[in-house]
Amino acid sequence: MTRLVAIDLPASDRLRAEVERAWQAGDAVLPLDQRMNPAIRRKLAEALGADELISEHGRELLPSTGFPLVPLQSGDALVIATSGSTGTPKGVVHTHTSIAAHARMAAERLALTSLDHWWLCIPAAHIGGFGVLSRAMLLGSRVSFAHHVDDASLTRARASGASHTSVVPTLLSRYSFAEWKLVLVGAARSGSLPPNAISTYGLTETCGGVVYNGIALRGVDVRLTNGRIFVRTPSLARTYRHAPLVLVDGWFDTGDVGTFDGPQQGDMLGDGVLRVEGRGDDLIITGGNKVWPHIVEQRLREHPLVADVVVRGVPDHEWGSLVAAWIVPTAKDRPPTLEVLRAHVKETLAAYCAPQRITLTESIPRSALGKPLMSELS
Repeated sequence: MTRLVAIDLPASDRLRAEVERAWQAGDAVLPLDQRMNPAIRRKLAEALGADELISEHGRELLPSTGFPLVPLQSGDALVIATSGSTGTPKGVVHTHTSIAAHARMAAERLALTSLDHWWLCIPAAHIGGFGVLSRAMLLGSRVSFAHHVDDASLTRARASGASHTSVVPTLLSRYSFAEWKLVLVGAARSGSLPPNAISTYGLTETCGGVVYNGIALRGVDVRLTNGRIFVRTPSLARTYRHAPLVLVDGWFDTGDVGTFDGPQQGDMLGDGVLRVEGRGDDLIITGGNKVWPHIVEQRLREHPLVADVVVRGVPDHEWGSLVAAWIVPTAKDRPPTLEVLRAHVKETLAAYCAPQRITLTESIPRSALGKPLMSELS
């Protein structure tokens, strides 16, 4: 019987060793996010049905909670906790086959070899970070680890020979990665990236990025149905821990909306490029006009008085929704006004894209992967 081993350790050589040990024993692993409170990490492990917990304090058998779970089976390798778009934690179950398929497809596209030196600086408890580790394990590549990113840690990583890394867009905007051979950037807009960076699009369910710079990896199919993105890939998860993975003829509904630029085959991505607009439920419809938040955010970030921003729709009885922006000013003593920012947006975008409401804040709370935590914004 396949057991689930929760690994409550920071990204390190020991984490890698514990994953290898569990896999050799035929067990699946659940890496736990070190940014979470220890009590919450343990509760998550129990909720996802972990049989054993490995931490700095040793190994501990966990009691059965009685939660109804989809049983693990032979070949299952990984359970990744993800909140998706609902905020409710889910356990995505990947197999050795899906993990190996993703590593193979990525290695082919990126010409990866055992000589590469990866620097893992994002949480291994998320699919982007675990993907760095699993690819290195399957290819025999070296991995070094960082518990935080700053100029000093970047300098040390390069001095040790690190050449490849994977980051979230906020890191790329704060630090220079110009000297790196390859930088993978999850959920970034490829048009704004330096030459050595690649924008990846994928989900936990697809084992990470399956579309690089808008072009699907070989073996991955992408189609649009009424603007909604569906994918079919050999790297797809087997199931969720609490419910089956819903597929239609092998296609997975990502919940994202996009368009194709260039040649395509009907509703399938051919030689064109996939443009991801965002989550379908993020689309703002104000006065009958459609506004994608990321487009407005990109324009607002170009204003010198804006250090960070997130844009969402808020209900309004007259317009349906209002375009609202939460702004982090570059200087507290010179905050931008609504009028100034509206004028700035209207210089390049339609007037209905301009924010109708702004809220000044000291910071934008974000998840470990850089996603805004809207529930924490007032």
